[in-house]
Order: sequence, then C-alpha cells, then structure tokens
Amino acid sequence: MSKKFIPYANEADVLQIGALTIENRLDRITIDGDIDLTLDQKGLADARALHELLGAVVGKLEGEKDLPAKLPAPDVKKVANPFD
Repeated sequence: MSKKFIPYANEADVLQIGALTIENRLDRITIDGDIDLTLDQKGLADARALHELLGAVVGKLEGEKDLPAKLPAPDVKKVANPFD
C-alpha cells in the first residue's frame, strides 16, 4: 500500500488496489469491485498490497477487546427532501 491506511481510523480514507475500492469507516471496512491477481509482477504487487491491508485489518480486530458478535444494523432515518 503506497498510502498509509489505518483500518477503522476515520471516515475518509479510500484505497484503490486493482479495480477494488477499499473505504475506511470507524466501524467497518468496505471492499467493492474486483481484481485479477495475474501471474506476473502486477499480480504480485496487487497480492502484496491486499495481504498488507488484510493483515492490518486482522491485527486491529484481534487487538480489540469486547468485539461484539455482530454489529447492529445502522440507525437509518428518513429526512425531508431539501429540493422539494
């Protein structure tokens, strides 16, 4: 990973690996897209970046005390359309 991505640290960081978009949140990491880990130098670089990212995520999760079994669903509220 070229940019320092600290899992669960903020609501702003976005990382791109291949066609994957990894979004940082305070309570989750969202991974969207796809990637081909090809048998070449590019595939190796992408695999290493994914390995580093997932290692950091696992390390953060393992270091947390009292992880819930599952996060509750987010509290979604409907708001009035400001353009009406």
